[in-house]
Amino acid sequence: MDPKRLPRAAWIAAGAALVLVLAFALWQWLAPGEANGTYRLAKVERGPLTSIVAATGSLNPVVSVQVGSQVSGQIKEILVDFNSLVKKDQLIARIDPESFQLKVRQAEADLEAARATLLTQEASVGAQRAIVSREEVNLGDVQRDYERKEALYAQKFISAAERDRALAVFNQAQESVKTARAQLAVAEAQARNAEAVVKQRQSQLAQARVDLDRTAIRSPVDGVVIKRSVDAGQTVAASLQAPELFVIAQNLTDMQVYAQIDEADVGRIRVGQGATFTVDSFPGRTFRGEVKEVRKSAQVVQNVVSYTVVVSAPNPDQILLPGMTANVRIVTDQKQSTLKVPNAALRFRLPGASDAKPAAAPAPGAPTAPAAAGAGAGRELRERLVAELKLDAAQQQRLEPLFAELRQKMAAARDLPEAERARTFERARAELREKIAEFLTPEQKARYAEIVAANAGRAATRGRVYVLDEKGQPKAVDVRLGISDGSYTEVLGGELAEGAEVIVGLASPAAKAGSSAPPGPRFPF
Repeated sequence: MDPKRLPRAAWIAAGAALVLVLAFALWQWLAPGEANGTYRLAKVERGPLTSIVAATGSLNPVVSVQVGSQVSGQIKEILVDFNSLVKKDQLIARIDPESFQLKVRQAEADLEAARATLLTQEASVGAQRAIVSREEVNLGDVQRDYERKEALYAQKFISAAERDRALAVFNQAQESVKTARAQLAVAEAQARNAEAVVKQRQSQLAQARVDLDRTAIRSPVDGVVIKRSVDAGQTVAASLQAPELFVIAQNLTDMQVYAQIDEADVGRIRVGQGATFTVDSFPGRTFRGEVKEVRKSAQVVQNVVSYTVVVSAPNPDQILLPGMTANVRIVTDQKQSTLKVPNAALRFRLPGASDAKPAAAPAPGAPTAPAAAGAGAGRELRERLVAELKLDAAQQQRLEPLFAELRQKMAAARDLPEAERARTFERARAELREKIAEFLTPEQKARYAEIVAANAGRAATRGRVYVLDEKGQPKAVDVRLGISDGSYTEVLGGELAEGAEVIVGLASPAAKAGSSAPPGPRFPF
């Protein structure tokens, strides 16, 4: 039938039906969630929980050596290429040695000339020593003649004039000896100078030979050439920095990943933690390693602070190549059996309810946890220390007053300003750790240090979930939270028990506007 021939009543009925549908949809959209059906619930479970820090990084050899040139010149020949296996001291390239050979010959000639000069000066020293000896002999003869004439003059056998002439000859002979000795000293100094010149020429020759030897580029380690930066005929210039010719990876069977960890997560990373990573080249395959180093040097990129964490990457099959991008997952904490709640329950908020978050609370099992967590937290901490450190009766007796003292200090500091209160809490915790360590054995101290280090980055917080009371109405329950794997979060304390049902959302789309979903209009169709 032609739509144009439909009766007017049919058009009116269709329009009325459309209005009713739109009105119903608008009512469902704007109606409050509490009056709109049931809540979606999930159970509090007990099971394993693993906290993971995810990051990206790049694969690198454990030892990567840059081979450069210490001399400038033209590359005459290249003896290796990419992926070439090389041995230590193996010749891998050569720079044109002709100019360096000429410098060696020039240095050899200079050395011979210096040696000849040294021989001349040594001969001069010998001649001057002979002159000194002759003058000293002459001085002795003149002195004896003067002494004889002095005796004859005393007996009036010779005149005073003759005695004076003998004295003058004696004085002249003394001055001649002094002059000869001075000339000998000069000759000896010239000889020493010639000897120094010889040593200088020897050093220049040795340097020229070293430069000539450096024209032969050799591998400093056993390994694989993973980069070649030059070709035969290319000129390299060694000035302030040696030009890079090759990069040699010493051992590709042991690699490592340089992962960039955000500053918010780096406090949870410890040396020895297990890690897994994947690479795009081998989808579906997981490689394992462990944290080897947490570098303290920060990297700041666009005001984002990160730290480099080195993760070992065994590569026995040598399928992992340098430079590959690795998606790393580091296991920072792991519980085999713990109470856990879905994260959706922690994000859920009732429409119109306050979004104020509970105050942060410490993890009761951590040695660094504040005593403000309450007597329950202190009891759990004491139980853990007794169990893991195997404290004897005497040690347990000394432990009790320490916790009582800590609670008093924490209670006294609650009214202080926030910054000062935090410093007081930290100082009290440090004093507690020191006093506990005083009565521990060396083995217990080592284990206690491991516990402190393992829990140093574990921050416990308070959260809020909603359960249904006897009347089926939502009731807020505050809980203390521990580690999280992104889907579930550990429950350290609170009124939740295993099997309890918590609200994770509202059943209707209209009610979701007041839950964890972001605000804004939602179309019902």
